[in-house]
Amino acid sequence: MYTSAVAALILIGAYLIGSIPFSYLVAKWRGIDVRTVGSGNVGATNVMRSAGTVPGLVAFALDAAKGAVAVLVAQRLTREPGVPAAAALAAVVGHIFPVWLRFKGGKGVATGAGAFVPLAPLAAGLAVLAFAIVTGLTRYVSLGSILGATTLAVLAFATQPDAAVAWMAAACSALIIVKHRDNISRLRRGEERKLGASKA
Repeated sequence: MYTSAVAALILIGAYLIGSIPFSYLVAKWRGIDVRTVGSGNVGATNVMRSAGTVPGLVAFALDAAKGAVAVLVAQRLTREPGVPAAAALAAVVGHIFPVWLRFKGGKGVATGAGAFVPLAPLAAGLAVLAFAIVTGLTRYVSLGSILGATTLAVLAFATQPDAAVAWMAAACSALIIVKHRDNISRLRRGEERKLGASKA
């Protein structure tokens, strides 16, 4: 009973940490409500497009950091197998459905990357590399995000002895991809906006 209660509190805490809307706060500091400009998405890419490159990078770093913090806290508070991996998923869910913004958040890419660095550093690192390469070559952040998430899931199963980490990575990746369903439709139609492109 005690162990279950501690695990539940850890997951609630991870969700609340993930819910901290850093992208919203960084843009708001520049006088911009990121929910009302660009794509309306509460994420680093929309911050970059609406507030500038530096605020966008700061938002990305903070969103990634909160995912890592949620997992590190879970690892510190319990040795129960699977709880830190579940905390990673809880943090991503918190970012996507933040209680502070009426459950309308971002797409979980940066938070997911940060969350799995302590759990699966090789898989997370290569997933970020895949994201960077695909985004750099195509200038489609959405495509880089989708392929990065897929890379995380595949490599987590290939490299992790802990099945809970692999399954939580797969769950986070699936959630991120589902959140990109509109982007996928636009990519198919050739209407997706490239990074750095004008609104026109």
